[in-house]
Amino acid sequence: MTATIEPTASKRVLLAAPRGYCAGVDRAVVTVEKALDLYGPPVYVRKEIVHNKHVVTTLEKRGAIFVEETDEVPHGATVIFSAHGVAPVVHEEAASLSLKTIDATCPLVTKVHREAVRFASDDFDILLIGHEGHEEVVGTAGEAPEHITLVQSPDHVDEVEVRDPDKVVWLSQTTLSVDETMETVRRLREKFPKLQDPPSDDICYATQNRQLAVKQMAPETDLMIVVGSRNSSNSVRLVEVALDHGAKAGHLVDYADEIDESWFEGVQTVGVTSGASVPEVLVRDVLSYLAERGYEDVKPIVAAEESLLFALPTELRRDLKAKNGKDADKVRHDAGSLH
Repeated sequence: MTATIEPTASKRVLLAAPRGYCAGVDRAVVTVEKALDLYGPPVYVRKEIVHNKHVVTTLEKRGAIFVEETDEVPHGATVIFSAHGVAPVVHEEAASLSLKTIDATCPLVTKVHREAVRFASDDFDILLIGHEGHEEVVGTAGEAPEHITLVQSPDHVDEVEVRDPDKVVWLSQTTLSVDETMETVRRLREKFPKLQDPPSDDICYATQNRQLAVKQMAPETDLMIVVGSRNSSNSVRLVEVALDHGAKAGHLVDYADEIDESWFEGVQTVGVTSGASVPEVLVRDVLSYLAERGYEDVKPIVAAEESLLFALPTELRRDLKAKNGKDADKVRHDAGSLH
């Protein structure tokens, strides 16, 4: 769907749609909220449940305790694995500590894990396109470390070596720039002509849709404001995509009060979007900030419609049903939640 953006001389805001929470983030955040309601605090979460400062701080106030490693969780306690996924060794560590585990890994990340296991079992070399140290990459690579080689960008392709160029496949982190990933794949295929594609696209629908909206807005945008945290890969990519496709300037902010007045000199059109782990309240705060400065005309730029919902983790649904006697997924969003 392509939006037509009419030129104008007055101050205005182009507001991206879709933006903010994707289905995987929604599922992960609700998982922590429901676990706190059901089991009572504290509930431990390994790593940040999603990469957003506001979400993590809000859940901490409700009694979630975020830890870096599994061995920081008390013996026998409940621990939730973040939306980014974990390697099999983490599940083994949790079992050794008799932890009650709830796996909030995004199903689209789980799909990539399964692809890695499948191709490794067929003895393929797997070229994983992603960012070194990102939790999702660490988790995926942990499924088959002896078969997986990380490729961080098109510039790293020349360094890649494989055992058999006839048995090589690429997979990717779900939150990357679509354009850069495809350029990396193009270069890999030049080097390895028999490179196989994954069974289905690894970059998630939400990442692609949010980038598509920004691409449509960018040529008409003097300033792009992306709401999101600096450790959020998909949020950082949105700023890059905006600048690559014509935005004159672009900035990433967690909160409206991080916006700098100096950014608005000579600016008529402001683009606004948010990463896939950002609650809508933070976008509303940015729109209010802009309205106070004369940017009251807001035009939605709709790149796609999203309606996907994921069921809550099996372990949590089972316990909720035992307590409530009804389908847990029918009571997803409570008053006072991060939605």
